[in-house]
Amino acid sequence: MLTLGIETSCDETGVALYDGDRGLLEHRVYSQIATHAEYGGVVPELASRDHVRKTLPLIQELLHGARIARSEIGGVAYTAGPGLVGALLVGAAVGRSLAWSLGVPAVAIHHMEGHLLAPLLEPDPPAFPFVALLVSGGHSQLVEVAGLGRYKLLGDSLDDAAGEAFDKTAKLLGLPYPGGPELARLAEQGDSGRFRFPRPMTDRPGLEFSFSGLKTFALNTLDAVRREEGEISAQSRADIARAFEQAVVETLVIKCRRAVKQARCQRLVLAGGVSANRRLRAAMTEAMQKEGVRTDYPRAEFCTDNGAMIAHAGWLRLKAGERSGLGFGARPRWPLEEMRPPGGSGEW
Repeated sequence: MLTLGIETSCDETGVALYDGDRGLLEHRVYSQIATHAEYGGVVPELASRDHVRKTLPLIQELLHGARIARSEIGGVAYTAGPGLVGALLVGAAVGRSLAWSLGVPAVAIHHMEGHLLAPLLEPDPPAFPFVALLVSGGHSQLVEVAGLGRYKLLGDSLDDAAGEAFDKTAKLLGLPYPGGPELARLAEQGDSGRFRFPRPMTDRPGLEFSFSGLKTFALNTLDAVRREEGEISAQSRADIARAFEQAVVETLVIKCRRAVKQARCQRLVLAGGVSANRRLRAAMTEAMQKEGVRTDYPRAEFCTDNGAMIAHAGWLRLKAGERSGLGFGARPRWPLEEMRPPGGSGEW
């Protein structure tokens, strides 16, 4: 079944075509970074308006690039949550209406399930079961994955997610939006030995995360350096960025090591925007190799929000017989643990 995927959960419009026999045929992403940069963050109303303007033209561009007629689409998948309610409703309205007009089935997809399954788009995909670390602007979660829709939450963030902490600390350092990638680039120039930030919640058992304190620690460090230097030098900013990044990376590695041992699993998947971080990938791969655990990541372009992961997740659910009704809606808050396999209870 040729499946069209539509992703509009936040500030990127993503569309893709996925076929079970041919794999991913084509995908397109329109980023709103330039629109939101002057505000230092995503403005929900502007995001929704941009999705209204861009979704249908992007689908037309996608079909033209793949040399696919609209009549060849066999199913439509769209992100229904979590995310910004206005943005979600744009994709849901377009996706459900298009499916109705073509007389094909539609399916509502959980945004984080799309991320979680994105590594399955790679040439050598991981097999179930595996433990997944979902790290993005809004989520830091460890999930035990037994199969499609069979998810067991092992650990969650109690406050700021890792990506959110990256963005807030980048703002403290005076870096442009989006802050996370900018902080990672600045950290490349930093001295790893000058500052040491705490590794939050690693001195106690458990798999929960808490990154808000790192932002406060960064602010206090900046204040101390300002008192010492007067005007904070470029090198000091890079050193603070390096210390912050190291703290986040080491915390995530420690928690993942605990998670795979607890689940007795030999596979770890990293997904979400933060999973593109170079230091995180290198440190996690090294640590998991010592544990005899295989580590899988999506390619960098599928770490951030994209239509390919939605088309793929949609194809899996449509293939298994799942169908959404004629109505549509959005779930801005949608716990991943509420997901179920198609036609099943999802109980362990």
